[in-house]
Amino acid sequence: MRTTLLAALLALALPAAAAAAGKTPAAIPDYVAKAVADPARQADAVNDDRRKIAQLVAFSQVKPGDKVLELIPGSGYFTRVFSAVVGPGGHVYALWPDEYAREDADGLSASRTLAADAHYANVSVLTQPAAKLGAPEPVDVVFTSQNYHDYPDPFMGKVDLLAFDRQVFAALKPGGVFVVIDHVAPAGSGLRDTDTLHRIDPAIVKKQVEAAGFVFDGESAVLRNPADPHTVKVFDKSIRGHTDQFVYRFRKPKG
Repeated sequence: MRTTLLAALLALALPAAAAAAGKTPAAIPDYVAKAVADPARQADAVNDDRRKIAQLVAFSQVKPGDKVLELIPGSGYFTRVFSAVVGPGGHVYALWPDEYAREDADGLSASRTLAADAHYANVSVLTQPAAKLGAPEPVDVVFTSQNYHDYPDPFMGKVDLLAFDRQVFAALKPGGVFVVIDHVAPAGSGLRDTDTLHRIDPAIVKKQVEAAGFVFDGESAVLRNPADPHTVKVFDKSIRGHTDQFVYRFRKPKG
């Protein structure tokens, strides 16, 4: 009964959340729309409306020629679009922490297969310890979707998030952006639910990232869902695929 009720609430709330987010819709650049429409990612298209890929890539401000560091890229859903956006003059570094790769060998293998495809010649796969983030060159964008909360967990070696955020800061060019998307935990919960519910309190993320030297540069509401109670695991069938998520953009000052 509880699952059925929550599912019903989700069905009602998602259109409302989308409407609220659409009050001031951001324009989708042509190069983003073209990247999303790439026939090579046809299998991903079924999830585009739900995952708001065009809006999120536009919000990330990735553009042709950029260098992107994508953390824990999973199936490559965002990687494919980033690759098409940055084009031959840019590059996408798909970063797998060693600790995470041990838990998801299939994901790492999928990234390597993608990078070996000539269509994605501008994609490279990086592996490194979770606590020692770095990039081969300064990048324009560091992007993480649904995995910032993993870094402080035991299986990742309990990475210190402030130190991690400082490493992200160092990897970026002046003026570059750090985009964090993750599942919302109850207000005031801090890091309490990262290893149990796989959620994180947005306030602690903002506090720690700003403490590393970043300036908060905006947020998007396209993945917000007021019907999510924030108290169930993100893999629970009543909420999976429809969790309330925050989307934050932080900028490294130019000066």
